[in-house]
Amino acid sequence: MTKPLPTRLSQSTRDITDPLTECLRAGASKLIAQAVEAELKTLLNRHADIRLQNGRHAVVRNGYLPERTIKTAIGEIGIKVPKARDLSGSGIIFRSKILPPYTKRTHDSTEDRSLGLYLKNISTGDFRESLTALLGNQAKTLSPSTISHLNDYWLEKNRQWRRRDLTNKHYNYWWIDGIHNSGQINGRPSLLVVTGITEQGRKELLVVEEGDRESATNWEALLTDLRARGLNTAPQLSIGDGALGVWEAMTKVYPTCRHQHCWAHKTEAILNKLPEPKQPSVKEGLHDIWMATTRDEAHAAFDRALAQLKLQHPLAMDCLTKYREELLALYNFPANHWTHIRRPTRVNPPAPHPEYAHAIAFLKTQRWLRPASCR
Repeated sequence: MTKPLPTRLSQSTRDITDPLTECLRAGASKLIAQAVEAELKTLLNRHADIRLQNGRHAVVRNGYLPERTIKTAIGEIGIKVPKARDLSGSGIIFRSKILPPYTKRTHDSTEDRSLGLYLKNISTGDFRESLTALLGNQAKTLSPSTISHLNDYWLEKNRQWRRRDLTNKHYNYWWIDGIHNSGQINGRPSLLVVTGITEQGRKELLVVEEGDRESATNWEALLTDLRARGLNTAPQLSIGDGALGVWEAMTKVYPTCRHQHCWAHKTEAILNKLPEPKQPSVKEGLHDIWMATTRDEAHAAFDRALAQLKLQHPLAMDCLTKYREELLALYNFPANHWTHIRRPTRVNPPAPHPEYAHAIAFLKTQRWLRPASCR
């Protein structure tokens, strides 16, 4: 049985002004922290043969230095550098090469350029160059073994995130999109993205997968995997750009879910069929539909828009008429939810890490979660 929707969703994420940047910053913070941990692990392995009389290791971990803030290419990040203790008295100490003592600013190049290099290199798994973009040339001194430890750590984190259990998760709404990437990420031309909103109003990134295109086969494989990991309860409503492959796959894997066409995509599609001088007035009419305060008001605005397009712009009218039910589906849900359905602007990603930071960066550059035609 479908669980009833709450009458009000939380606005707990209201204060997050740029969550995708926060996601990237969190991923960068984790990358730097693990790089320093990998440096320490290399030191401990190098001196593992030094033993005390009781057979225990002489060089051991010894907590952390107080947290300090460093300025990186992606903003200020709080870092705790671990400490080592030499119980043998040989004077062995740990000093991070990438975060020397008292370092506060870690790069000399412009922020935009450094951030671009970080994202470019993280997308190919080049951790040494990614850290260099974030922290400066001192990152180039990292040993091969340190880089190897770092790579193994993130590959395992990526595997865990992509295979995480979703049994206890439930989302009222999903936003679904296949984002074409002209530059191609890892040789693949699309990112397939699903974002969900919980009953508490929290938006979460469910999956980001590389794919060939927005085909029913690609989407069915992705959705089937979500179901296999425990996400058996269908969302009440899924919002997407109307690509037939997406809806075909959703109907097959989650047949009870209703579909809502994204007004950002639909507005762009309609305006592209109009001469430029006509676009502002038509856009205003479309805005009146998806921002209506009642269902009846939305239908009235829809009819006015059709009348405006009927005589001189039949192609644009057909683009609007064909999916009337899917465009107005949101008005079948509680009015307090409409703002979430209309504008999915705040996302709370789970434990961000570099293995999908390139995907988050691409979403940010495309402003997928804040479409310009919907502002």
